[in-house]
Amino acid sequence: MEHATLGGGCFWCLDAAFRDVAGVSEVVSGYAGGHVDDPSYEQVCGKQTGHAEVVRLAFDPAVVSYADLLRMFFTLHDPTTKDRQGADIGPQYRSILLAETPEQLEAARQVIAEVEQAAIWNGRPVTELVSAGAFFPAEAEHQDYFNRNPWSGYCRAVIAPKVGKFRKSFASRLSRVGGLNHG
Repeated sequence: MEHATLGGGCFWCLDAAFRDVAGVSEVVSGYAGGHVDDPSYEQVCGKQTGHAEVVRLAFDPAVVSYADLLRMFFTLHDPTTKDRQGADIGPQYRSILLAETPEQLEAARQVIAEVEQAAIWNGRPVTELVSAGAFFPAEAEHQDYFNRNPWSGYCRAVIAPKVGKFRKSFASRLSRVGGLNHG
């Protein structure tokens, strides 16, 4: 197993989508990229920790490559907006990739160049690309948030449409849908 740490706005959206991907065995919402040890959600939202909301994926590279995970990642958020995803504003919502190996760093550079060349988004990606440092799991209430709170307003208005589009776009790459394992 390998790990990938990705931040692209609210971690609830990324968590919900990547749980469905074949080869991904674990998704943990958390915080990374900052300078405060073991921050709380409130501290991260206070914008003084330097951390972004991220997900850390455990994945089998024989089933899904790091580059393919990044290609999926770049469909789930707008990498051209600095410190913002939709109505979510602040450095904790920035687009960030925390590479765990030199190979991941190189793959990330290549995929970012692909995204820029394909002009999928209006503008150039501003995704921060750094070497992975410490990862701090978020509080229990943030784990698997979408599946546990499907009736909440944010889940219905923001997460459900993103996850629906993701599932349609990557149907052949999914092993589970709606938290149910089909693989």
